Amino acid sequence: MKVAIVGASGAVGQEFLRVLDERSFPIDELVLFGSSRSAGRKYMFKGKEYEVQLLQHDDAFKGVDIAFTSAGAGTSKEYANTITKYGAVMIDNSSAFRMDEDVPLVVPECNATDALTRPRGIIANPNCTTIMMVVVLQPLEQLSHIRRIHVSSYQSASGAGAAAMAELEQQYRDIVEGQPVTVSKFPHQLAYNVIPQIDVFQPNGYTKEEMKMYHETRKIMHSDVRCSAMCVRVSSLRSHSESVWIETERPISVEEAQQAISVAPGCTLCDDPAHLVYPMPLDTAGKDNIFVGRIRKDLANDNGLTLWLSGDQIRKGAALNAVQIAEYLVSVGNV
Repeated sequence: MKVAIVGASGAVGQEFLRVLDERSFPIDELVLFGSSRSAGRKYMFKGKEYEVQLLQHDDAFKGVDIAFTSAGAGTSKEYANTITKYGAVMIDNSSAFRMDEDVPLVVPECNATDALTRPRGIIANPNCTTIMMVVVLQPLEQLSHIRRIHVSSYQSASGAGAAAMAELEQQYRDIVEGQPVTVSKFPHQLAYNVIPQIDVFQPNGYTKEEMKMYHETRKIMHSDVRCSAMCVRVSSLRSHSESVWIETERPISVEEAQQAISVAPGCTLCDDPAHLVYPMPLDTAGKDNIFVGRIRKDLANDNGLTLWLSGDQIRKGAALNAVQIAEYLVSVGNV
């Protein structure tokens, strides 16, 4: 098994290396690619040093079985043919192909078999907030069809990359030292603040991030569900959280929901408010599962439930989900 990582020096690229190592993914040969900025950097993997190669339009992907790409939508679009022309499966973490009809959009807990039909050799990894939400909603969908979703996200600095995480830390240092606050990766100062904008605004008043949750949820769950989202950047460093309201065809009790989530793959029930037990980013960072708590009936809708979830955006929201897709393909002999 020959595996490539494109964007190896970024936050998600580095997480790919950790996840592949931790899960003992079957790799016989590993190649790392990056931009001119990161080419030449060296990283350790399983006791061996690897040097990042410059990504170019050449034959470097000949013999590659799986290529994990996380270098931005522009790079993915430009290099897709170069990466896949010799038969490599491209598992892409950008937004480049997510809504293309001939590219499956996959969360293994929900729609793993979609990965088997990939006419262009590309599988898209969904947006982090969508991944986390559908992992939790899938077991509830099996109890009763979900008609509507309202969700507010509380997204950490990690969602904007390694440089954004560093900027948040720098902002706190600037404030403590009485220096002008560094603002580059966010539209406003994030330290001691929340910003009700992630990505660019669309003509309907929603941001691109919010519309991703609408469209991607329907594609992954093969559903007519309607999702209205408000995505907010908060000053936690790592792990995103979401407050989710759903309306189902029939009422689902709190106990039913708790039981379904407690046994669902990729979920951990963390729901004991009487003892102040509920998911928080501080606790979910570095974990694989999505943690769920504060499950309760929606007081404004007889067929409604509301819940809180938190999970590591860089792991399940990005690198881990992509590796799980690859693991599924290996398990069914489809690489």
